[in-house]
Amino acid sequence: MKQPAVKGMAPAVARAGSAPGCRARMACRRGLSALVLAALAGCAGPGPRPEAGAAAPARPSEVFKRMAVAAAHPLASQAGLQMLREGGSAVDAAVAVQMVLTLVEPQASGIGGGAFLMSWDGRRLQAFDGREMAPGAATEDLFLRPDGTPMSFQQAVAGGRPVGVPGVVAMLEAAHRQHGRLPWMHLFEPAIRLCEEGFTVTPLLHRHLVEGREALGASPQAAAYWLQPDGQPWPVGHRLRNPALAQVLRAIARDGAAAFYEGAVAADIVARVRGHATNPGSMTLADLDGYVPKERVPICTAWKARYRVCGFPPPSSGHLAMMQILGLLERLPAAVAPAAETPLQQGLPAPAWLHAYTEAARLAFADRAAFVADPDYVPAPGNDWRTLLDPEYLRRRAALIKPTSMKAARPGEPGPLPQAWAPQAAQPEHGTSHVSIVDAQGRAVAMTTTIEAVWGSRLMSDGGTGLPGGFMLNNELTDFSFAPRDAQGRPVANRVQPGKRPRSSMSPTLVFDARDGALLMSLGSPGGAAIIHYTAKTLYFTLGAGLAPQAATDLPNFGSFNGPTLLERGRFAPATLQALRERGHEVNETALDSGIQALRRASGGWVGAADPRREGVVLGE
Repeated sequence: MKQPAVKGMAPAVARAGSAPGCRARMACRRGLSALVLAALAGCAGPGPRPEAGAAAPARPSEVFKRMAVAAAHPLASQAGLQMLREGGSAVDAAVAVQMVLTLVEPQASGIGGGAFLMSWDGRRLQAFDGREMAPGAATEDLFLRPDGTPMSFQQAVAGGRPVGVPGVVAMLEAAHRQHGRLPWMHLFEPAIRLCEEGFTVTPLLHRHLVEGREALGASPQAAAYWLQPDGQPWPVGHRLRNPALAQVLRAIARDGAAAFYEGAVAADIVARVRGHATNPGSMTLADLDGYVPKERVPICTAWKARYRVCGFPPPSSGHLAMMQILGLLERLPAAVAPAAETPLQQGLPAPAWLHAYTEAARLAFADRAAFVADPDYVPAPGNDWRTLLDPEYLRRRAALIKPTSMKAARPGEPGPLPQAWAPQAAQPEHGTSHVSIVDAQGRAVAMTTTIEAVWGSRLMSDGGTGLPGGFMLNNELTDFSFAPRDAQGRPVANRVQPGKRPRSSMSPTLVFDARDGALLMSLGSPGGAAIIHYTAKTLYFTLGAGLAPQAATDLPNFGSFNGPTLLERGRFAPATLQALRERGHEVNETALDSGIQALRRASGGWVGAADPRREGVVLGE
């Protein structure tokens, strides 16, 4: 069967055979796989999970000898595992997982958003960039009020203004073109069947419907699907069908990404973005038709002499910030260094270690705010992003960590700058989902995928079908700096520009043994800017401190964005808060709702972790 051609793969480094705009059509349909249907039949979703901040219950760690999938919903994990059982690759499974997540976890990710995918095929490591893109008519004052002051997040988020050109469909097609083993069309079968037969509203989805009821109610398509006739959210256990999404997925399965970026689907997206009554956007059909996924060069960083940690380069800030933090912890000055020797105290992160970690985080987030943006628009310091991870630079930065808190750090000087950038002011970042997969041949994927805030822009597209349901559109442009310049007129590196991709915190990570090159771990998390802390925590306490992946995931969350020290509400003893305050910290207890999905090599196979703060599971065999 002929496969759909990749829709315009434009690598950061030139590659043969990647001509943009190729639109080959598939001319056949496949029936649904009986095996897939049998595997998914009757799966009504998980039982309740703790709300954010609740104590994390222990989960048994099963060893999977051949293959494993960790995703944010049982139906998504099941769909991915079924593709692996049928001989599919990790990338095949990722496509199937994403399509099911579009249906069952629509508040977090979907075909109306974007993703970063790290791929390991046993010999080559690749970074596929499906990040959303600013429309061609977008200007740097996109989020400024008439008086020149930045909008609030709530003013900006709902409507067409914040919607970036979606990238996940084109990116997955590009990755599948290189690494797929099963037919593209086959990968959509689980999601299409679930759209038609329905899935049940879970406790987590219901909670998000309750919290988002007002915003969803303002969008006619979303309100008609997500809310009952009286305006109340559908209850837990209600079965939802999505005929509009089924029809859109059939078209993409048959015709490839072109069915999304051209024709009826594209026209409906543009109409909803531009036609919003109070907050319209500027996206055009040409913006959608011109979207090009990119292949970027992964950044791999030595850690603890034994590990090679590989992650996404800009426009993601995730790997750079995470490895700055972990690198700083290895280079602490003598007055603070003993903290790194005892990270746990009575099974929880110790106050002295939390002090060192959050001080390192302040330094990393100061650099992130100053330097990191779309590399096609903003050069790296010294023309190499690795200057931010240079051992000598980290030693100089680590020397700034003292026994008392610095409260707020200033950016460093990692290398010559082509321009004086203004640090980006803090602003909200939200949302997202993560998938980790290892297949029977040892190929692996770490993919973080998003529509940004919960429910994205609150706009729902039916793909021009006229049917109930559809998919949510992202609000990814709010990841740009709302203020394009500072009071002195210096530009912010991550300001809005036409065609630019907003800075991200997504941190899909693959870890290798530095001695023999063996893959050791795939991990990542949702959670906005806190993704960096969630992923760093899990990496540190597994490979760095020897905990099982689930035990590391279950630990309470913490961090700093170069302001207050944040601790997961209700998870730390009062003595810990007091010890940090005595070191000069402003401590805020808050909901830190991570969603780690991780796989780690173990004796005889793979062991996984699924964050109990959400509804994910690890499945395999």
